[in-house]
Amino acid sequence: MPEAVQDRGKAARQFLYTTVYDQCFSPCGKYLAACSNYGDIALFSVSAALSSDATEKSKHPITSFKACKDGAIFTLTSTDTFLISAGDGEIKAWRWGDLKSKTPKVAWSFSLPRSGVFSNAEVNSIAIEEKMGTPRLYAGAGDRKIHVWDIEAGQYLTGMEGHTDYIHKVIMKNEGQECVSASEDGTIRMWDTRTATETFSCLEPHKNELCARPFVGKWLRCLALDPEEGWLVCGGGPKMSAWHLRTLSPTTIFDTPGVSQNVAIFNDEFIMSGGTAPCMNHWRLDGTLQSSIPCTPTGVYSLAVNKNSESNKVLCISGASPNIDACINFGYKSFSFVFNINKTSWTS
Repeated sequence: MPEAVQDRGKAARQFLYTTVYDQCFSPCGKYLAACSNYGDIALFSVSAALSSDATEKSKHPITSFKACKDGAIFTLTSTDTFLISAGDGEIKAWRWGDLKSKTPKVAWSFSLPRSGVFSNAEVNSIAIEEKMGTPRLYAGAGDRKIHVWDIEAGQYLTGMEGHTDYIHKVIMKNEGQECVSASEDGTIRMWDTRTATETFSCLEPHKNELCARPFVGKWLRCLALDPEEGWLVCGGGPKMSAWHLRTLSPTTIFDTPGVSQNVAIFNDEFIMSGGTAPCMNHWRLDGTLQSSIPCTPTGVYSLAVNKNSESNKVLCISGASPNIDACINFGYKSFSFVFNINKTSWTS
């Protein structure tokens, strides 16, 4: 069989089995970056896709590239200057300016400290703290630690220890003074970023009889804080639940479809969530299901609302599919971006 035919066949198979783990809007709000299980990053023009003269081509990447040679990319985040990716291998930063000009190259990179003879642990979630002076990067990893770097100096600072299994999610709280993490060990822990220590006893939803699902497990994957940071939402093996942070008690249990809850975010007065069912759900904080929107991914791994541009405001849903659903009014799917690789390059 000719090599060109084999390459096309391989590309077709990869397309069918593509999972888009995460997505991130550019600071200007005109672009959407997304990452896949094959280690690729694709950049889409949101403004072109939403324009009145949009075509099918407008829903395809304006550029895509290999960001990880031998593994998946699980998470993306952004600063005003950089798109930052992580997963298997190194944590890498890409300048938004280079991505927009279709010339991606690594601006800087960090490697997790090696803990043994085997390869470094994967990074499942990253968060940036920029409000307390020197910008810092926090990475929740498979080695049960939250690793911290000084971004400007390129210096590794510490590894915060306390979890007993790998970490799925890290987010910042209280203007960067605290970091919150969710883990496979079934706990949510809060850390004082100034001292790199835990601030109080951890939350364990699987021990609450209203949340527990022993037949599923205790692990926690989704984690979200409301804008005022008075409420925390988490889920995974236990049912998705809202917790009041002052009293550390659950206030609402959500009757989510599917078994596991992969992702949840706050948007105005609603909570949006997705999991193993092919739908995205709008919830009120009292647990009322406002609406359920069918989506293309058979499992949802990422929900992203573009809050960086009023003219390009859109909700994007990604997961176990090469299609990223876009909802303009948040009530139904308007169209889908297509994660196909139209240009593959790699720059170390």
